[in-house]
Amino acid sequence: MIENQEILGAYQFRHACKIFDADKKISETDFNTILETARLSPSSFGFEPWRFLIVQDMKLREKLKPIIWGAQGTLPTASHFVVVLARKAKGMRYDSKYIDHMMFGVHKLPEDSANGRRNFYKTFQESDFDLLGSDRAMFDWATKQTYIALGNMMTTAAMLGIDSCPIEGFKIDSVEKLLEEEFDINTEEFGVAVMVSFGYRIDEQPPKTRQKLEDITQWYN
Repeated sequence: MIENQEILGAYQFRHACKIFDADKKISETDFNTILETARLSPSSFGFEPWRFLIVQDMKLREKLKPIIWGAQGTLPTASHFVVVLARKAKGMRYDSKYIDHMMFGVHKLPEDSANGRRNFYKTFQESDFDLLGSDRAMFDWATKQTYIALGNMMTTAAMLGIDSCPIEGFKIDSVEKLLEEEFDINTEEFGVAVMVSFGYRIDEQPPKTRQKLEDITQWYN
């Protein structure tokens, strides 16, 4: 297994890289490993409310650039650029076809087990998290889960010596309109959660500045 200091070294290495070496590309093996860690990431009830769009076509990146203000330096230079989508309320409801697909097609649950899980999931959505009254609440809940995959991808990249930059700086309505027109994405089913670019840095970064561990933790022994 990997040593503690190797893990911490990857976290010290990782930073939000704003511009990459456009001539240096990530190998197919390394990037597939990054994507695989997204696929293997945990999600609530194991329902995987995500999709990952890997945008390598520079013409499409040029169309995205005016509406993603947080990626002006990375869109032209990143080796790989990923738009992370989250499922909207239509697909994440306890009675949706997508949830049926996950329980029967992916998890291979027998009908009695699936019915039990659906009832538990319904209670979770109705009362525990109060999600069913607001499509936005449901989407935000799904979006939170995509950030688990996002963190895993960036950490994996850092462990491979690859830089990354998470991106929330975009005009969501404009991006979703473009996704409909140019990417053939059904935006009634999916919305934009976050974006992330990957590549190799040009400039060295200063040491990290963070709060002390004792200032952000409380122990109850």
